Amino acid sequence: MRSYTVWRIGSIVFLVAAVVVLPAILVTAQTPATGPILRLTATSENVSGAPDSIRIDLLRWSTDAERDQMIAAWTMPAAPAVAVAEGAARGGGGRGGGRGAGARGGTDAAGGDANAAAGDAGAADGAAAGRGGNRGGGGGRGGGGRGRGAAPEAAVPQTPEASLAAALEKSPTLGYLWSSEAAGYAVHYAVKLPQPDGSERLILISDRRLGAWNNLWKPAGSATATNYEFSVIELRLNAKGEGEGKSSLTGKLVVDTAAKTLALENYASLPVVLKGVKRRTS
Repeated sequence: MRSYTVWRIGSIVFLVAAVVVLPAILVTAQTPATGPILRLTATSENVSGAPDSIRIDLLRWSTDAERDQMIAAWTMPAAPAVAVAEGAARGGGGRGGGRGAGARGGTDAAGGDANAAAGDAGAADGAAAGRGGNRGGGGGRGGGGRGRGAAPEAAVPQTPEASLAAALEKSPTLGYLWSSEAAGYAVHYAVKLPQPDGSERLILISDRRLGAWNNLWKPAGSATATNYEFSVIELRLNAKGEGEGKSSLTGKLVVDTAAKTLALENYASLPVVLKGVKRRTS
């Protein structure tokens, strides 16, 4: 009887342990690993701060929707609303000044001028009203200038550069580029393009220009620097995960329609900015 009791208790304990431990094992197995999905190291080249150790940590890739949003921001920047001059909004003042001058005749010509000047930037219409006042009732006609005031300010179309910079600033952080600088560069666009031979193209865009607050990333030589507020880095790695990288420090951004991504124009002609790029395991 005692042996049976011991066996029963042992069975119950085993079952309880199984109920508690097994779900934990399943949850652990199904929970995705945290941390970067890709780690890269490199050394800067052809910039004033070279050689500098560079580290890139990517947390995830851009979704198709995020990629399309950035392409749209670059290719179809939204036009701003037409700004209307503040004086035009007060244009009615000119009409009021003109009518007042006409009603009082020539004796209040000076007052008509003062009212017109106070109306808005359309002082010429008000002045005409005042002069009309010297001719008696003519002031009424002079004040009929309709107070046009200042013309609406011309709308300034938003540039692709400004549009993309704004979109990057609002997008999530997908990774970081680290150098010897105190702060890193947040990556807001990350696309991987596998090639038929096993190599890869990686397109990374930060919302901040490399070397925005220092001269570590000033292009070497006579190359003309671009004036983007953001930074585009294109990495090309072989099947072993080794390669090089170039950037928008001297390169221009375009849409690679075949790959459906933003990329550097004329990659082959640009100077190498990151050499010895390779994957790291830790």
